[in-house]
Amino acid sequence: MELTVLGIITALIVGLIVGAIGRLIVPGRQNMPMWLHMLIGVGAALLGTVLARAMGIATQTAGIDWAELLVQVVVAALAVALVAGVGGRRSVSRY
Repeated sequence: MELTVLGIITALIVGLIVGAIGRLIVPGRQNMPMWLHMLIGVGAALLGTVLARAMGIATQTAGIDWAELLVQVVVAALAVALVAGVGGRRSVSRY
């Protein structure tokens, strides 16, 4: 696997999109910066591709791999919910 500048830029763009879609799926408000969504999205895109390949989903087709994208978005939504839940528990409530 060759790592090129175009490949890195593409991964960042796909990560941003996957992270944004994952954020939209999770109900409620998530107080997270945009860079964290991009980081979650890039991680979800990579992990989603690995999971899709492990499940036997074709990831090297000519065009958009919709099943792979669905796996990536589900992973991103789970990660956003996890990070938002952990961040939300840090706040101290006063009666």
